[in-house]
Amino acid sequence: MLLREIKHIFHKELDALFPIEEVDAFFYRCVEHYLKLERFVLAVRPELTLTKEEEQPMFEVLSQLKQERPLQYILGEAHFMDLELKVNESVLIPRPETEELVQWILDDLDAEHTRSVISTPLNDPLTETLHPIPITHHPKPFTLLDIGTGSGCIAIALAKHIPQAKVYALDVSEEALVVAQENAKNNQVDITFLHQDILELELALELDFDLIVSNPPYVRELEKSEIKKNVKEYEPETALFVPDEDPLLFYRAIAEFSKRNLKKNGTLYLEINQYLGEETKALLKAHNFSEIELRKDLFGNDRMLKTIVP
Repeated sequence: MLLREIKHIFHKELDALFPIEEVDAFFYRCVEHYLKLERFVLAVRPELTLTKEEEQPMFEVLSQLKQERPLQYILGEAHFMDLELKVNESVLIPRPETEELVQWILDDLDAEHTRSVISTPLNDPLTETLHPIPITHHPKPFTLLDIGTGSGCIAIALAKHIPQAKVYALDVSEEALVVAQENAKNNQVDITFLHQDILELELALELDFDLIVSNPPYVRELEKSEIKKNVKEYEPETALFVPDEDPLLFYRAIAEFSKRNLKKNGTLYLEINQYLGEETKALLKAHNFSEIELRKDLFGNDRMLKTIVP
């Protein structure tokens, strides 16, 4: 069958379920994944014909997409920043909003390094010019913790971009930690994984951190009607939903943990429920955190908070 005919079938079967642009993205991602061809292949080879063996996985994917199973779970992989990550139904699929949170952290660390740059003189004793040492070669020990790591996307991205950091990642799910450990190995970063429940971690770990980051569960049960089927029926509920009567329970636990385990002037970064930005700020203020900054995501929703340890 011609490849362009398969594209037509994708649209015929899926356009009622997904936007046309998204169906195009599904099709070309499958072309890349299964056929190892570039996305522009149909522009240069409109008469490209597939064998029965080549067709089969394309139609198998189509069948699962018709059930609204996420493509990332079908392919077993997802993109996050410059990373390729393994994913399955034990972990959330990484989102663009979370990429923004990671980028905020990296931008802040770069700015901090610029302000307090460590300099070394040139070998020439006749000059007073100084060399700034880039953040990736900063000799100062730096420790960070990702709470609720899931696939490991946040921890791995930070470990990749801050190679001098000692990175820890915590999750309640053993299945998620298996995925995260594989992703860390595949992306050649060294991360210490901790099997812990932040809600039951009453005592401080015997560790102090310069930075803590978390994207915990924050979708209220009452918001389930807003959630698409491909998320609601396939992604892990324990990583998504919180009770209506106590939607900030994870943020309370993280705030209390951070007060014990963040170093003085340490920083806490959080991804949050877009409808509860002010409530989450108020919770942090009640725990005496300072310099609280609320930031919107690329869609204009309140999505991220940054604060300093009291």
